[in-house]
Amino acid sequence: MPELSRDGGIRIAYERRPGTPPTVVFLPGFRSDMEGTKALHLDAHCGRCGRAYLRFDYRGHGRSSGRFETFTIGGAKEDTLAVLDELVEGPAVLVGSSMGGWVALLAAIARPERVRGLVLVAPAPDFTERLMWRAWDAAKRARLEREGVVFEPSDYEEPVPITRALIEDGRRHLLLEAATVPIRCPVHILHGQRDEAVPWELSLELAAKLETPHVTVELVKEGDHRMSEPAQLARLAHALDRILEVAS
Repeated sequence: MPELSRDGGIRIAYERRPGTPPTVVFLPGFRSDMEGTKALHLDAHCGRCGRAYLRFDYRGHGRSSGRFETFTIGGAKEDTLAVLDELVEGPAVLVGSSMGGWVALLAAIARPERVRGLVLVAPAPDFTERLMWRAWDAAKRARLEREGVVFEPSDYEEPVPITRALIEDGRRHLLLEAATVPIRCPVHILHGQRDEAVPWELSLELAAKLETPHVTVELVKEGDHRMSEPAQLARLAHALDRILEVAS
């Protein structure tokens, strides 16, 4: 598998499909990777359409190097910008899933001349603050401050280590605390109303703060956080095609 070398010996694993621009770049969620159902579905979809496509793993995730315990939102942003700068020629459309939606927004703000559109699936901007720190009781916050790590239960795997560095770095990248989010490209948001990980109301708040007038929020009544059922994947591909039509 090809790898992109980064400073500090970090190696970012990726898969790239040639095709017509803009290049579609998939950004996975927290503890997810480029082999997930949505990433592979869009890979096949772009292959059928002859569209350039790239999927990759953040440091500490999937096949990339690094330890998950050292992962931060800032690190994910840096990896994404490196992918855009070194592996993608010309314009891009970013597809961000859950945490990947937050990272996609940060990348679009950093590279407005490159990012022509966003598709966000159950986006989770500010989740380290909104859905972790503020949701925890005083004892859990104190334990994090004292020990540097706490463990969150997971429906999919063993308890997930959440570090103080992740929380503190997340505060340097908060978006929803501001009156507006400086995104001016077209945005399509998909969010399931049965999502128990990221409340769908967060997508409405995000949409209201985006500066672009070209925002669509598509709520899927039967959708959960994964949004990986066949009908939901079809919605995702349709949303991508719609953004590509206006971004090309």
